Amino acid sequence: LKFQAAQAHYLCFSLYLYLRNLLSLPLCEKTKSVILRLLFLFQTDKLQPNKDTVFFRDGVRRIDFVLSYVDDKDGEKKQERRREFEANLEKVGLELETEDKSDSKDQKTYFLKIHAPWDVLATYADVLKIKVPFKESDIPHSHDVPLEWLSQPFRLPEHIMRPQSDYFTYHFDKTKTDFFLINDKDTFFPPSTRNRIVFYILARCPYYKEGRRDKDKTGIKRLLSNGTYTAAFPVHDCRYWKRARDAECESERYNLYKHWAKFLCFYKEQPLNLIRKYYGEKIGIYFAWLGFYTEMLFFAAVMGLICFTYGVLSYDDNISSKEICDANIGGNIVMCPLCDEKCPFWRLNTTCLSSWQSHLFDNEGTVFFAIFMGIWVTLFLEFWKRRQARLEYEWDLVDFEEEQQQLQIRPEFEIRCTNRRLNKITQKTQSLSDIIPGQQLCMCVCSPQISLIVACIIGVIAYRLAVYAAFASIIKDPMRKIQLVGRFITPQLATSVTASCINFVIIMILNFFYERVAIWITDLEIPKTHLEYENRLTMKMFLFQFVNYYSSCFYVAFFKGKFVGYPGNYSYMFGSSTRLRNEECDPGGCLIELTTQLVIVMAGKQLWGNIQEALLPLMRNWWSSRKGRHHPENHYSRWEQDHVLQNFSQLGLFYEYLEMVIQFGFITLFVASFPLAPLLALFNNILEIRVDAWKFTTQFRRPVASKARNIGAWQEILNAVAILSVVTNAFIMAFTSDMIPRMVYLYAYSEKASMKDYVNNSLSIYTISHITSHNMLNLTTDNWLDNSTTTCRYRDYRYPSGHQNAYARTMQFWHILAAKMAFIIIMEHVVFVVKFFVAWMIPDIPSDVKARIKRERYLIQEYLHNYEVERLKLQLIQSVCVDEFRLIVCQLYSSHG
Repeated sequence: LKFQAAQAHYLCFSLYLYLRNLLSLPLCEKTKSVILRLLFLFQTDKLQPNKDTVFFRDGVRRIDFVLSYVDDKDGEKKQERRREFEANLEKVGLELETEDKSDSKDQKTYFLKIHAPWDVLATYADVLKIKVPFKESDIPHSHDVPLEWLSQPFRLPEHIMRPQSDYFTYHFDKTKTDFFLINDKDTFFPPSTRNRIVFYILARCPYYKEGRRDKDKTGIKRLLSNGTYTAAFPVHDCRYWKRARDAECESERYNLYKHWAKFLCFYKEQPLNLIRKYYGEKIGIYFAWLGFYTEMLFFAAVMGLICFTYGVLSYDDNISSKEICDANIGGNIVMCPLCDEKCPFWRLNTTCLSSWQSHLFDNEGTVFFAIFMGIWVTLFLEFWKRRQARLEYEWDLVDFEEEQQQLQIRPEFEIRCTNRRLNKITQKTQSLSDIIPGQQLCMCVCSPQISLIVACIIGVIAYRLAVYAAFASIIKDPMRKIQLVGRFITPQLATSVTASCINFVIIMILNFFYERVAIWITDLEIPKTHLEYENRLTMKMFLFQFVNYYSSCFYVAFFKGKFVGYPGNYSYMFGSSTRLRNEECDPGGCLIELTTQLVIVMAGKQLWGNIQEALLPLMRNWWSSRKGRHHPENHYSRWEQDHVLQNFSQLGLFYEYLEMVIQFGFITLFVASFPLAPLLALFNNILEIRVDAWKFTTQFRRPVASKARNIGAWQEILNAVAILSVVTNAFIMAFTSDMIPRMVYLYAYSEKASMKDYVNNSLSIYTISHITSHNMLNLTTDNWLDNSTTTCRYRDYRYPSGHQNAYARTMQFWHILAAKMAFIIIMEHVVFVVKFFVAWMIPDIPSDVKARIKRERYLIQEYLHNYEVERLKLQLIQSVCVDEFRLIVCQLYSSHG
């Protein structure tokens, strides 16, 4: 009945098109009048064809893929390519249907709809080893959750969370179709599997004439790059704001938009099974990882907030800051100039505000938080492995890479790699890429690119050195109005903020350049599989981004203020002739400047990323749809609605991962300097999940479904960052923070085990008359400097000028250095021991998942054995019957002579 109704609808539509074409012929007025009346009848709601559909005109065959093209100047060559390509597609078995440009909105675009019939789907499902159901699972799901009623507000309806029943699955075999649960061949393979199979065919189909052998003329990617086709995409199942009008069509896109993409659902769980069913496992595993990462960030954010709160509550107990701000203590301490020629002498109490700010992040709680984050990152990675293992089982990905990934050889590899070698395992010849020159090229290109990043960082450092003197002369000049806010805008703060902003702009510019360099290098290497391609690109891009984003933070954390020298013997960048004296840290330490750098780069990147992800696709889609609004009388078909959307490239998901992994580096590598970093990341990720969901559902064409069992090379990168974070945080606490010098003074040098007089103890004395003239301003310009002032102070531990070891390191300096090294060793060993112990205690695969995998494999083998036995019995019965029939026939022949 369904087929007959569809055929009747198709015949009516064909007659409608035929009558409309008749109007272009020279007919009499009476005939035209009759035709127009008939067309008016066909344009009623009952007879008007529904173009917002995912089926061919017959209403039966599903649209699995759509290609679009336009006529242009080079039309003959492109038309020839299209003719050969489409002919080869039909030889494979695909069915095609073309929509004329007169039926499109812009009156320029042709649409070629592609349908894969059952025979094609069955053949390539067998080739690609696609798992399909053969029996409904009888393994019960464990739903026992402690205090389940507390999580009820965060849950979604069951039909959204589990859009399909749970089945035992096995690789499809075309010769065993009766073994699988095939109720309806039209719906047996879901749309995501269908478009994956069709794209596999399109990527390998040639467009040269029969009899020729030109490997370069192969695949839809080349046809898209040379303009033969303008787009190639699978269609969405319906409009995202309304359910599908066709009862035979799914409304999964609508459900995703309603329960996942809306921002008001930010507190709800993600419908991962529906995401996987609609977009494929690769996109599903990304959102599963992003959601799990966000959940784990909640615990890090709470702990960071507690540490920050402790810094606020202990604000009044900070004796060191009180001494700095005290007019009788910090106001009487004259500090040596911080730069040559333009920087005056200054009072210590001018850094009062920055010392209070430093205490918010540099306190006893920061040590505990750094250790906590070292353990947190281990828990995150270990629990993610368990979550990933559960998803692998639930999504039939346990044996995916071993059996299926190697079948998905990149068409570029098949075309360009002509060298052959014998595989020792299979004893078959296979293609061999010339990979050594590609790796050599990679090293030759990567080294100059990283050098360029380092050069830019050195340029920013030179800017800091040059501009600091200018800010110092402007802000400290009493004749300038800026003096009114000078106590809030210090030269250190002004230099740090402007340098961080400039560094952020340089990072964004270099990112745009290095993305293309990394892709170009990886393309030249010609990786064999898509997985290998993505892994190589991932390593190159992360290497570039690591140096690009983190180098400025590494400079502030580990180099600034460490190679300054002392008055009369300062160290200079590029030599003393440049007059660019190395930067010093103020008495409050460099930690607050590292915090400023981290906040600007991290927050700026997240803000820019969200604007780029949300606004750019929206504006591009608006502009694309605006071009096709000249013919409102035409109905906007499903393929046209998708055509104006943005294309989701093969590397689209790669950039999403890269953004999150860079953020992961910020909140782990330098978290000791800014405990609120996990909180900022948590707020960003809550927004990121919904922005990505909204973008996938409303702004992008439906991507081709693809499989992935894990997050790929990103897992190893996260492990490396986790290990490096322990080292960096230990060094930050030891060398960037002022924690260790304070603790050494408290327990070894203070008289009453208090921090009183610590500031005076941490500053060395230098005789002003020993300072060379080019190191300071003329003394007459410093009106507040008394003639009786003969010494100035600087941040270091050195003997004064009258000592026999004048300006040499004191024993306290070596005690502090020994304490710093001991702290690094102890902290690293404690955290690493706990990390490895936790990793050993937590198995990568949950015990119930292991049991389910073993149980399912056992049942599959049992069912397969029973199926083969029954099949063999039938074959034996048939063979016996045939033999008996032959014997009877022979006897009849022999009896009748």
